[in-house]
Amino acid sequence: MRKSLGNWNLFEIAWLGLFSGIAIVLTVIMKDTLFGFTVFLTGVLCVVLAAKGNLMTYVFGMYNTFGYAYLSYVNGLFGEVMLNLLFFVPMNVIGFFMWKKHRHGGQLAMRQMDQRGLFLVAVVCAIGSLSLGFGLSFIPAQNSPYIDALTTVLSVVATFLMVRRFKEQWLVYMILNIFTVLLWVIRTLDGSPDGVLMIVMWSAYLINAIYGYYTWNKGAKGVLQ
Repeated sequence: MRKSLGNWNLFEIAWLGLFSGIAIVLTVIMKDTLFGFTVFLTGVLCVVLAAKGNLMTYVFGMYNTFGYAYLSYVNGLFGEVMLNLLFFVPMNVIGFFMWKKHRHGGQLAMRQMDQRGLFLVAVVCAIGSLSLGFGLSFIPAQNSPYIDALTTVLSVVATFLMVRRFKEQWLVYMILNIFTVLLWVIRTLDGSPDGVLMIVMWSAYLINAIYGYYTWNKGAKGVLQ
């Protein structure tokens, strides 16, 4: 029997508490800003709620979008800035209403892609990342243009899949989270004061993406409890 508090199971409560606690400790030890902590916390809440198919993911996601865009700007990650302000802001609004429309019995109706769709996703990610990386490489202050481009394209693709309620969004998010952690490791080594907290945040996202795929895989098969 799965123990739960409301519709939250013990795993979700435990890992949310764990990473929130880590964020608090790092914020104090490294004398990070309260703003950086709020970006971390709203980001974790956003992805946890997304894994549960909860509409509130888009509410916390909107704050996280603006906050992360600012942190990316001061760290010279302009692909991330453009992604958040020009794409995630409107997609948060669209996603909220799309998810609200496709709910049955209080739960989100989840879907599964076919092999043709998966192949198309892979092609779009590869071509888009190379093209954007080439363009970003011409910006003088741009750091890690091709990794920045890859995370940007993967974020766009994953968000479209999320809004369309495909479980395969979580596979894209897994790859995205791994490369974004690498991106912030590079920025940390270059002296970014926000780097460690962002590494922890994106590591939390990676764990959540694995759990999200597990949950949505059951939901797409119609066995979500």
